[in-house]
Order: sequence, then C-alpha cells, then structure tokens
Amino acid sequence: MAAEAINHSAQEQDHHSSTGISNEKLAMWVFLGSECLLFGGLISTYMFNKDRIGLNDIGPSDVFDIPFTSVSSFVLLMSSLTMVFAVSAITRGDLRANRIWLATTAALGATFVAGQVYEFTAFYSEGLGFTTNLFGSSFYALTGFHGAHVTIGIIMLMSLYIMSLRGNLPAERAETVEIIGLYWHFVDIVWIVIFTIVYLFPQ
Repeated sequence: MAAEAINHSAQEQDHHSSTGISNEKLAMWVFLGSECLLFGGLISTYMFNKDRIGLNDIGPSDVFDIPFTSVSSFVLLMSSLTMVFAVSAITRGDLRANRIWLATTAALGATFVAGQVYEFTAFYSEGLGFTTNLFGSSFYALTGFHGAHVTIGIIMLMSLYIMSLRGNLPAERAETVEIIGLYWHFVDIVWIVIFTIVYLFPQ
C-alpha cells in the first residue's frame, strides 16, 4: 500500500509543474501569453493606420454600425457566463448540464461569428475591401484574426461535447473543460479591447 501511494504521488508530480498547476494548464497560459503579444501587434497596427485613408476613401464613420456590433458583442460576452456554468457543472459531476452549457456556449459563439460575417459582407458591399486602404487592411486583419480564434474555440467546444456524449469526458477530466474555458475567456476579453478601441474610440 505504501509503495502504491508513493507511485501515485510520483505520477501526480509528473503531471504537475513546479508552480503547482498541471503542465497542460501551464502550456495554455504560455500560449495565451504569446497570443497577447500577437493581438497587441495587430491592435497597434490598426491604431496606426485607422486614419490613413484617402480624401474620398471609406473610413470608420462610413461603415460602422455601433448598435449592431454592440448586440453581437453582448452575445459573445454572455458566452463567457455559459462557459463558467459548463465548468461548474462538470466539476460537481453533472455531465448532462455540462453538455447543455458547452452547446450553448458554442451556439453563442457561432452567433457572434455569423454577425461578423454579415458585418464584413455589408462593409464590402459599401466599398470597403481588404485592399481599399490601410484602414480596411488593418481592420479586416485584426477582427478577422479574432473571428478565426472564436471559430477555433467553437470547434474545441463541440469536440468536448462529442467526447461527453461518447463517455470520454467524465468529471475526473474537469480540468480539460477548464483549460478550454481559459481560452474562451481570453477570446472574449480580447474582443472587449478590440470593440472599445476599434468601435468606441473617436474616429
């Protein structure tokens, strides 16, 4: 029994870093740190180029629909709340509720992406393409890159949902859901920054 306890303790240490958190969670934090640098560069590029438009070119004030984007942003922010419910559900062993909240989070994320696609389509029909001017290029690069991150998050959430349906996501693997939740919350926080800087700052 003592040997088994020592062996079990050694196995736990193999899965945890010297910081006391698991290697998987630490890897996610490191990844998110690198993503902060990447988004910081994209946001800086946008701020530098947002006013660099020609005399007759389309600018932010010509295309932005603040009420529509505000509703879309609210939907994405609500998905952070449902993600919290998903983590809470699997932590207490309620796998059915976990699946419901995972699916709800994915649906809210998909709604946000659909709104972004609609917005891009509307902007393009008004004459703002990726190569129209530096404002258009930096805007589409920043918001499009974020939209791609949301899409990846949706795929992760649906993968967890399918794993749960197949019985491969028991309560003992709650940390897996928590790690995906960290990614999802990061994506939401980044959007708050983007929405504030791109849509709400005076143009």
